[in-house]
Parts: sequence; C-alpha cells; structure tokens
Amino acid sequence: MVSQRDKELFRDDVRSRGKKLSAADRENLLRPYLPDPSDLPRRPPQRRKKASRRTPIRTFIKSQVHLLAYTVIHIIFGIISRVTLSYFAVVDRIFAIIYYHHRTPELIRKDVKSLKRLPEHLSVILSLRKEDDALAILMDEVAELATWSVSSGIPVLSVYEKTGVLKSCIPVLYQAIMTKLSSYYGSPAQQPALRLFAPHHPIYNQQQGVAPSNRHNASSLTILLLSATDGRETFVDLTKTLAEMSQSGKLSPEDITMELVDAEISEITTQPTQTTTSVSRGRTAMGPYHNGSPVKPEPDLLLVFGPFLKLDGYPPWHIRLTEMFCTGGRSSGITNCDEAVEYHGFLRGLWHYAGAQMRFGR
Repeated sequence: MVSQRDKELFRDDVRSRGKKLSAADRENLLRPYLPDPSDLPRRPPQRRKKASRRTPIRTFIKSQVHLLAYTVIHIIFGIISRVTLSYFAVVDRIFAIIYYHHRTPELIRKDVKSLKRLPEHLSVILSLRKEDDALAILMDEVAELATWSVSSGIPVLSVYEKTGVLKSCIPVLYQAIMTKLSSYYGSPAQQPALRLFAPHHPIYNQQQGVAPSNRHNASSLTILLLSATDGRETFVDLTKTLAEMSQSGKLSPEDITMELVDAEISEITTQPTQTTTSVSRGRTAMGPYHNGSPVKPEPDLLLVFGPFLKLDGYPPWHIRLTEMFCTGGRSSGITNCDEAVEYHGFLRGLWHYAGAQMRFGR
C-alpha cells in the first residue's frame, strides 16, 4: 500500500509539472514500492500460455470441404453462364439471318409494320474504336443507322459520339450517308431528303436544288450530331450568357425561370446556328429554326450499342423521358466494351420501344 504522505507528495509534484521534486527525490519516493533487484533472478520465469491448437486432421478436412464447395459452385456457375451466352448468341445469329434488310427499304418497312408505335426521334450512342480506320467505320455505322431509320419511317436521328470527331467532318459524313442511301434507294430522285447539322453548326444540305415533288416519296431525315461539349459546357455557357444579359439590363432576373433555361438548352443543342441574337421579354433568341424546331428536343428511344448501358457523358436534359435499350446486354461478354452496329440490334430496340409501357412517373 502507498502511504497517504507519499501520495500527496507525488500529486503535488504532478500539479507543479515536476518542479517540487527532483529526479533523485522521485526515485527515493518510489524505491520502497519497487521489488528488490537482487530478488528477481530467484523468481521462476513465467511460462507463456500456449495457444490451444485445433486437431490438424479436422482443420485440414474443413479447409478441403470449403475448397471443394467453392470449386463446384464456380464450375456450375461457369457452365450456366456459358450456356446462356451461347444460347443468346445463337438466337441473335438466327434473328440476324431471318431479319436482314438486303439493302431493300421495303423489307425494313415490312419488319416494323406490325409495331404499335415508332419513335419520332431516335438517338444512338456510338464510340470511336482504337483502330487505324476507326473514323471510316464510325461514318459507315452512322450511314447505316441513317438508312435504317428513314426506311423505318423515323424522321429524326441524333448520334452521340463523345469526342465530337463527326462534327469536324460533316461534309464527308454527308457524302457517306448519301452513298449509303443510293445503295438502298437507287437514283437521287428516289432518295429521301437529308439534313445534317450539329449544335453551333448550320444545316448541311446539298439537296436543296431538288424539288420535293420530283422525289419518289416525301420521306426525309434530319440527323443531329452530339458530343460531350453539348453537355456540361453548354450549361456553363448558357449560365454565363444569362448572367451577362441580366447584368447589362437586357434580361430581367425575374424572367430567368426553369422553363426559360429548359427552352434555351433545347434550342442550343437541337437547332442549327443562326445569326440573330435579339432578345424578347422572358426569352432569348439563340437560334430558332425559321420553320419551327427541326428536331424534337428529347429522343423517344436511346440505343446503346454495347454489352452494358453507358451514357458516356450524354447531355442529361435530352433523356428525361427517354426509353433506353442496350443492344448487347445478353449475348456479349462483359469485357467487350464495343459492339458492331447490326440491323437485328437496331430492330430489337424498336421492338422493345413498341412494347414498353410509358408511365411517366405514375
């Protein structure tokens, strides 16, 4: 037991932060309570308690049972996964053979004739592959999709490619699409009208000299090219523009509403560039098309050609009420990030849209 006097001395020294007692005084204070060093070797050394060991045979058998169960589960899952992928791959190949367009618009129209509804605005997400002729492949995919869309009776097609490489070669892309249309429809007089543009770009159309009455049919197709710059950067630019107009007195702060922002975003990203920049009350004129909007702002159906749904920076205000379909979710491996644009995938997307229930939040 420690005496009360020694306790008080020690506590006073602690309160004074070691100023009352010297190092020698503290040693003298604690020495009576410490064991004598001469008595330490006489004490028997304390043995450490050994950890209880389980039976080696029981532990080995248990680990082998776990390993066997793990192996069996993996084998069964692998077989089921391979059989499922093989089944859907065979089914897709069969559908690809049965439903093939043979570059005939009449067959495409026959394939979609029984559908309850078709999208008025179809959007697709494509990616630029890491190949030497990646740009040529991408243009050919866009041309194929354009031909399938106009043959199905879809008037508007928007193509999203993240890097925006298609915007820099609009004339070349236009010629590629016209070449593809000629392989389906024949002479230029029988080909549908084509308009191609991108946000902040004018409409590119070389068919203005051909009268619509001279065409075999009155079908037309408008193609909109989108990229990642039409997403966040567009919203930032619109915010800066509205702020500058409000500071300069051209637009009242009370007029900046959600409806105004939504309308302006739709106009910027779905309409060609115009030279007019006049401002009316509660609205900015940032390029309306002279005959109304050439593109329905929000697509009805979004096709993703890949094994999983990846928007990859697609402008979010375009797809609030859009039905989405991934063409390769069942028959493609999860490691394959790119999938070829094929007609049966396009057709399955239209089938999915025709059978979808549009609840709109109800």
